[in-house]
Amino acid sequence: MLRRGLALAKPMLRCHIRGMFRRHLLLALAPLLLTAQAPVGQFHATPQDQADLSRIEAYLNGVRTLKAHFLQVAPNGAISQGTAWLERPGRMRFQYDPPSPLLLVAGHGLVIFHDSQLGQTSNIPIGRTPLGILLSDHLSFAGGGVTVTGMQHLPGQIQVSLVRTDSPGDGTLTLVFSDNPLTLRQWTVLDAQRQETRVTLYDVQTGGTFDQDLFTFVDPHFFQGQPSR
Repeated sequence: MLRRGLALAKPMLRCHIRGMFRRHLLLALAPLLLTAQAPVGQFHATPQDQADLSRIEAYLNGVRTLKAHFLQVAPNGAISQGTAWLERPGRMRFQYDPPSPLLLVAGHGLVIFHDSQLGQTSNIPIGRTPLGILLSDHLSFAGGGVTVTGMQHLPGQIQVSLVRTDSPGDGTLTLVFSDNPLTLRQWTVLDAQRQETRVTLYDVQTGGTFDQDLFTFVDPHFFQGQPSR
């Protein structure tokens, strides 16, 4: 009976672990993996908005590489931090500080998430993520691929909210810039259920070159069981 009970318990335990991982994964990837359907709002830009959008477009297209410290606030209030590297087009790395077991790497058309504690890895095409907008080779607010859904002007700050025109369900990306000089300071992703994930950047450095190995994920499990030389 005991042996039979253990045999029945093992599949249940595996299912429970998979469920825990899926919940953990969704929270950790909230800045990227949002697929809730959100309607594209109507935005009517004023002349000042148009001028600021032109400045933001020129600024973002002029930033090819960026390195910064980040602080991330998940929808449940969990706070994590680390170092971020961005290289346009299509490359990014979020190196979370210990004791967080998380790592995010974008490159070769994929965003890869790895949890070293659970020994689990998942990936999604970068074109299905809101941050894919930021990592595009060339951003154009008038090109049709991206729709501006709102802008807000605060003292010394400009906010602009964006969705992919053909897939607004990927999520809404709100970029926050400090002004004079214009500098990217924060982004927020908001889903249709009003779940918000916020990433704030500190010590932002632009320009320079990065080791391309930063944007390549090598699964440590690949080396497990390999014969030593």
